[in-house]
Amino acid sequence: MRPEKQYLVEEVSTHLDKSSYVYLTDYERITVEEIAELRALLDQHEAEFHVVKNTIFGVAAAARELPSMDEHLSGPTAIVIGGEDPSGVAKTLGKFFKDKDKVELKAGILDSKALSKTDIEALAKLPGLESLRAQLLGLLTQPSTGLVRVLNAVPQNIVNVLQAKVRKENGEN
Repeated sequence: MRPEKQYLVEEVSTHLDKSSYVYLTDYERITVEEIAELRALLDQHEAEFHVVKNTIFGVAAAARELPSMDEHLSGPTAIVIGGEDPSGVAKTLGKFFKDKDKVELKAGILDSKALSKTDIEALAKLPGLESLRAQLLGLLTQPSTGLVRVLNAVPQNIVNVLQAKVRKENGEN
């Protein structure tokens, strides 16, 4: 392989190292301003948008033993990688692509598993990472809250019985 192509493969490999997922998109009818807008939106999720050559991506993905995306590597291709929230990035891409009605997702890879366009759309419907963390925290605190209530109920019942006895002795109802 020529040195300049080897450099491009290494660059794409470096991008692939940044995340556990990669989304392939078509960018044929998107303007430079729209790409800048998309990059700004993705930056909020610490994700990146990079235009790649199909053959270079194929070589870099094969070197990493990622699933083959050959059937999706036609026409102009860009990759979206990075960040800790694949569903949040998928949600951002879906909304942007729907609003612009020019570009669309081709396919993706998540944790070395191939994703279809439908899979990525389903992933976009999942709650975001922060929402999932809040739900998990709520689930983790429920048992301890219940335990505190149970432990508090026994002394509270004793106090209620003693107060009722005192009222009865004092002639109160």
